[in-house]
Amino acid sequence: MPALIDLRRRIKSVRNTQQITQAMKTVATAKLKKSQRLVLESRPYWHTYPPFIAQIIAAAERLKHPLLSQREEKKIEAVVVTSDKGLCGAFNSNLLEEALVFLKEKAEKSEVRLILMGKKALTFFKKYPFPNDRIYAGQIEKLPQEDLDDLARFLIELYTLEKIDAVYVIYNEFKSILAPKITISKILPLNVSAQDEPPSWQTSGWEPNIETIFNVFLPQYVASQIFHTFYESLAAEQAARMMAMENASQNAEDLISDLTLILNKMRQASITKELLEIMTAVEALSGK
Repeated sequence: MPALIDLRRRIKSVRNTQQITQAMKTVATAKLKKSQRLVLESRPYWHTYPPFIAQIIAAAERLKHPLLSQREEKKIEAVVVTSDKGLCGAFNSNLLEEALVFLKEKAEKSEVRLILMGKKALTFFKKYPFPNDRIYAGQIEKLPQEDLDDLARFLIELYTLEKIDAVYVIYNEFKSILAPKITISKILPLNVSAQDEPPSWQTSGWEPNIETIFNVFLPQYVASQIFHTFYESLAAEQAARMMAMENASQNAEDLISDLTLILNKMRQASITKELLEIMTAVEALSGK
């Protein structure tokens, strides 16, 4: 019975695939827990830094720091963060589609240059004429912090030397396990809304050297936004992959059930046919 054999082989193949997707879900779940813990522990720092920087800016408006300089956006740098691997649903495709719309809109008035993080971003933007200044592809999950620090210094240098007029980051922010949030954020020039309350050092009667604070904290703030972007994207990627593998495992289970039902029906039909043939032969022999 070739049809029965083919069905058994297909069921076995789907079951093997299901085992792979279940294993990938387990790995993604473990990585998600690690990334989620890092993101949730660091968010208070990332989210309280802007008000702190705003206080510094409000206290030192008389100083013209290069990172606060507002210019017409003739040249912009966009950092696009994706994953190296697929099998994570629409995590990359949705982000890249929205990034392309944003970049094309900017390209109408400005020169657009890219920094690509992840093989998916590299493969996608090969089809488009945007020049690349830096590419981070392969083992993006293990990208050392030194490389992120170096990227922040590179962006600060470009902006300080007025080689670019703005820096945008495009990434998936980890909001929940079910769905990430595509985020497009401008990190340079710094434009943190000033707070109404004066900084704590002013109320205490002591005021530090504002220029020194600018030179230390503003570059550090830019670096913190790069870290924020990268680690939020990592957590969102693992969540998307975990959900994709869970759905794939469930789909495989449903397919196995459907194929098993078809297999049983074919076996029953085959047995019924054989019984009819036997009964027909018996009746034929009895009539002689």
